[in-house]
Amino acid sequence: MAEEALSHNRTMSFEERLDRLAQVAVHVGLGLKPGQQVVLTAPLEAVPLVRRISEHAYRAGANLVTTLLADEESTLLRYRYAPDSAFDAAANWLFDGMARAYAEGSARLAIAGGNPALLAGQDPTKVGRANAAVSKAMRPALDLITKHEINWTIVSYATPAWARAVFPDEPEERAIEKLWEAIFAASRVDASDPVEAWKQHDAHLQQRAAKLNDKRYSALRFHGPGTDLTVGLADDHLWLGGGTDARNGVRCIPNIPTEEVFTTPHRDRVEGEVTSTKPLSHQGTLIKDIHVRFEKGRVVQASASEGEQVLLRMLDTDSGARHLGEVALVPHSSPIAQSGLLFWNTLFDENAASHIALGQAYSTCMREAESLSGEQLRARGANESLIHVDWMIGSGKMNVDGIDRNGKPEPLMRAGEWV
Repeated sequence: MAEEALSHNRTMSFEERLDRLAQVAVHVGLGLKPGQQVVLTAPLEAVPLVRRISEHAYRAGANLVTTLLADEESTLLRYRYAPDSAFDAAANWLFDGMARAYAEGSARLAIAGGNPALLAGQDPTKVGRANAAVSKAMRPALDLITKHEINWTIVSYATPAWARAVFPDEPEERAIEKLWEAIFAASRVDASDPVEAWKQHDAHLQQRAAKLNDKRYSALRFHGPGTDLTVGLADDHLWLGGGTDARNGVRCIPNIPTEEVFTTPHRDRVEGEVTSTKPLSHQGTLIKDIHVRFEKGRVVQASASEGEQVLLRMLDTDSGARHLGEVALVPHSSPIAQSGLLFWNTLFDENAASHIALGQAYSTCMREAESLSGEQLRARGANESLIHVDWMIGSGKMNVDGIDRNGKPEPLMRAGEWV
């Protein structure tokens, strides 16, 4: 299989591989159905991929593709010249419109690829305020996404700033080339049949999730350097992995790439301390060496060697921001981990290591979720928040035990690998 992919790689041009990535985004990631509209967000530099995705979406029967482009230089101008009061504002009208689009059945497709250190030199207080304002404005749209009311996905584009962060010692042109190689490999576009390759990978992740669902663990215990953490799992939790069936009847794979199986922790049953194993790039700010301590499910102490003020502001977004909304398991043998690259991009780095997420829970990770009210989800332990921020805690030195209902531990992962 590897030789076949390598042979294919040699015969395909960059344009052909980019076109394949667009096909994967539309047919695998979104699972787009005829008649749907698509809301597409992307960095300005990603226009070549935007156009290819739009073409394949229309070929698949899309009614309308609406593209929203972000310009990082314009974002920096705000921090340089806007008045102080500007950092408590957000484009509520825009996010309200996106929520309405999703409520009316539009699919969501995001292209990631921004500069991971865009706001590293800016006032962390202003960054925190701006992020909080956006989180509040996004809440109605985020609710529809986390409940999987719609089909959605995220893919990536190799921008110059991102490539320089991943390959700082390479000339820019070579850095971009190497980042594209990594994106294409992780997104499986070099397979002889990318769609079939994704079907097989999806089936493998589904099988892993099914085994965990059969176990019905009450908690997970993570033990490694700087980490001794017990994560209680929500009552009637459900493990998911790979694709998911959105409530609009469309099967999608929300993250391209994906290597994780994940579920919902109980918001009040997390105890111990945990240290991040990879930096977190959060809305243009790098946060390194995160260390937090949980008591009764809540973060009571938090620190970071870089970006600490942004981390603390994020934790104060609302009452749910200090509780967990997701726990995910990823083997250290993940292709993304084995690439040896630090991507400075959560979409990739979270698929190189087991991780946790502060904030909003995915209600689909609960049994019979479609029939549960918000109050019933809360009663089972699902967290609510304006944020959902993943950060990596797994490594080749991390052990994970599953704890059964009688409190008995069972080896689940050793040295980062499934037992």
